[in-house]
Amino acid sequence: MDEIRSEKIPILPIYVDIFATRTMEDFVKALSAAIMAAIPEKSSIGKKFSKFIKALRPVITYDVLTSAPQLQFTIQGEEEQKQTLKGLLTFLDEQDTKILLAIDEFQQIREYPEKNVEALLRTIIQTLHNVTFLYCGSKRHMMLDIFAGERNPFYRSTEFVTLQKLDRDVYADFIKKHFLEAGFEIDSDALDYMLDWTMRHTYFTQRLCHTVFNMATSKVDVELVKQGAAQILQSDAAVFGQYQQMLTAGQWNFMIAVAKEGEVTQFSSRQFLQKYHLGNPSSASRIVTSLVEKNLLDESIHEGKSTYSLNDVFLSRWLEEKYI
Repeated sequence: MDEIRSEKIPILPIYVDIFATRTMEDFVKALSAAIMAAIPEKSSIGKKFSKFIKALRPVITYDVLTSAPQLQFTIQGEEEQKQTLKGLLTFLDEQDTKILLAIDEFQQIREYPEKNVEALLRTIIQTLHNVTFLYCGSKRHMMLDIFAGERNPFYRSTEFVTLQKLDRDVYADFIKKHFLEAGFEIDSDALDYMLDWTMRHTYFTQRLCHTVFNMATSKVDVELVKQGAAQILQSDAAVFGQYQQMLTAGQWNFMIAVAKEGEVTQFSSRQFLQKYHLGNPSSASRIVTSLVEKNLLDESIHEGKSTYSLNDVFLSRWLEEKYI
């Protein structure tokens, strides 16, 4: 989207994050605010949208931190919500410019209390010609079910793109650059340890770098990185301990086993089950399904083979250390 804007490509990019939405009404409000934020108010399309949205009698406020517009309006009844949503998307489709609408955390529509939201969206979207949709989601199993489940409305309506880990050398150069700009030299062993310990997962790498950066006084070496890692695990230990209260003994033991292995490909193999005393293949299969649904276990598929690891890298490292 930044590239589209900077190179002035004749496409209007609109981004909406629906993670915080809980109902279809919330979705409509979030979409309306995203359109308003993306369209220049004094442009031709901006004036048209302003006229369109005023029919809904909104109260427009602005976020004190980001200055982003926030819309407050009441949509009476589910039928009016459907018509408003259809009106918004049809409005975009009728413009003279092509639209790219990116909906982040798209799996959230599964949490809405209204029935058949997927079917409604699919019905509207398949009539549009001028709007391209990009659906993003962090819960891979839910996204796969939405778009690859044969009985679901969005079945095979998209192309699939899975974001892989960042290239190790590129990531190392990026981290080194930022430390050097602040006057901190960081050696290659420290960089290797960082990327290995966080498994190149962006959030966890960023947090470890942030912690080490705040601890640094001059040169950053492996020992300082290890101290930063230990500090993170200590601060998060109380949260990790709560997971055990939420899970069955079998689920907890399975998570410990995966943490010790780092990644597990054949979770139902006799060798793996016996090594960690995890019972039989059928019970292991039920545990895996449950942990994936709880978003605690991540399933990645490469060349038809599934690999499982813990979603929370710091939790994985904590379990690895705590249960020797």
